[in-house]
Amino acid sequence: MPSVPTGSEPEPALLANGEAGAPTSTRKPALLVSACLLGVCCNHRGEASTSAAVVALGDEYRLVRVCPETLGGLPTPRAAAELQADGSVRTGTGEDVTAAYHRGARAAVALARGVGATAAVLKARSPSCGCHAVYDGSFSRTLVSGQGVTAAALAAAGIAVRDEEDVAGA
Repeated sequence: MPSVPTGSEPEPALLANGEAGAPTSTRKPALLVSACLLGVCCNHRGEASTSAAVVALGDEYRLVRVCPETLGGLPTPRAAAELQADGSVRTGTGEDVTAAYHRGARAAVALARGVGATAAVLKARSPSCGCHAVYDGSFSRTLVSGQGVTAAALAAAGIAVRDEEDVAGA
């Protein structure tokens, strides 16, 4: 006679072919990660910003790649942009790309929730992903304390946010 689940057993994960796989409790926890840190050529220059320390997190976590800028509809490569004091995001020529950054941030939050991620590792100093400091909007490489659009949205959604420098220094 088959055993009756008591509610304390882990539920089996369903594989793509519909068969039961390992119990979900044995799967690695999801970690949202800036795609550029994992070798995806998606930064504003069309290059990757690969971090070996972040890639190594794959031993403990199921790494879920995200590039908020491309999710928001911006191309790769794209003009460099910086967060302005008024909260907008503008390129060096003054083009307002704020709406794309907010679309990408909303998509990143939805992705994190969808995969069950409770933490994220994002690209330092990015107007989207920076979580400790961002460039001040003058395009002079001056840093100010603050968070990028996506980092702030994730934090507001209860997702713990850190950057690749936090991981490398750990």
